[in-house]
Amino acid sequence: MKHFTEEEKITVLSDIIAMKTVNENEIEVANYLKDLFAEYDIESKIVPVTDTRVNLVAEIGSGSPVIGISGHMDVVSPGDESDWASDPFTLTERDGKLYGRGTNDMKAGLVNLALVMIELKENNELNNGTVRFMATTGEEVGGAGSKKLYEEGYMDDVDYLWVAEPSHDTIIYSHKGSLNLRVTSTGEAAHSSMPDQGYNAINPLMAYLLEVDEKLNGDDRKNEVLDQLVMSTTIFNAGNQINSIPEKAVAEINVRTIPEFDNDEAIDLFNTIADKYNKEGSNIDVEVTMSLPSVFTSGQSDMVDLAKELGKKHLDLEISVKGSPGVTDASNLLRGKDDNFPFMMFGPGETKMAHKKDEYVYKDYYFAFFDIYKKLILGLSK
Repeated sequence: MKHFTEEEKITVLSDIIAMKTVNENEIEVANYLKDLFAEYDIESKIVPVTDTRVNLVAEIGSGSPVIGISGHMDVVSPGDESDWASDPFTLTERDGKLYGRGTNDMKAGLVNLALVMIELKENNELNNGTVRFMATTGEEVGGAGSKKLYEEGYMDDVDYLWVAEPSHDTIIYSHKGSLNLRVTSTGEAAHSSMPDQGYNAINPLMAYLLEVDEKLNGDDRKNEVLDQLVMSTTIFNAGNQINSIPEKAVAEINVRTIPEFDNDEAIDLFNTIADKYNKEGSNIDVEVTMSLPSVFTSGQSDMVDLAKELGKKHLDLEISVKGSPGVTDASNLLRGKDDNFPFMMFGPGETKMAHKKDEYVYKDYYFAFFDIYKKLILGLSK
């Protein structure tokens, strides 16, 4: 019988935290997990996404139900590492917490999924159904990994999906979409003493952004779980000298969408307003740099019910069930699924800790989620 010790679980997590998968280099984690699976005769497959970035898919069991379990291998930048109390890429324990970039978001969840697969297989505990492990690349920027898995059909026969994102006291069953746009205004340079000899690219872009902001953030449509669409202009670049009329201005915008006001409608609005300005003599171009749809499911499933029950038992917490403003790989993985598809985001860690310096996961919760995931798979595969 194979039973991973707490020491073994810490060692694997420590190894993976040491891999600097900052929006790149996920292949190092994929190869590590592939080798780990191979030690226990679990076949896994590297799924290339770009020349340098890959997903990893592994399976145990056969037939239905097919339980999809997923987590991403990339992390965000630690920022200035000297601001951290300890090296962000060295797993460090202090006061019952495991510190390091990615401990919370979301290598602890990912490691648990992989180790649970190994125990189930080694101990012949999975008597029915299939477990499909899907480790993704590029979740933090663009979701290219999950898009590739969807396109290659890895979700076609999946009956349940959960993503092990950090959320130890809340099961997330729906979340907003995320849409990124780059809007460029092109003008003509001139000396600032003779602005009429050029065309200031900033002015039409400022007016455009204010109008788009009013249209989107002023829209009163509301989702019962996710609330309203939210738009934010987050980057603005223009000009290169104080006494020169700027010939170019660029803004980047993020929109968190809802089913009632989706990505396509928002994109259409950006383009329609740009067309209006362009007819008046401006030169505004809209480029969509990322489009991940919202995820809206009912949250009513035997998986969510069992997860709540197991969470209370192993974490001694009342587990709430909610929607989220954030976004996960489910935006791509659930394309084409209906509202009744059993989905959840549930994993060791706290949503509020994501992307922060001195990121940590509670050691006890890391261990507890191993047991939760194992019993969840066994409960769903009966």
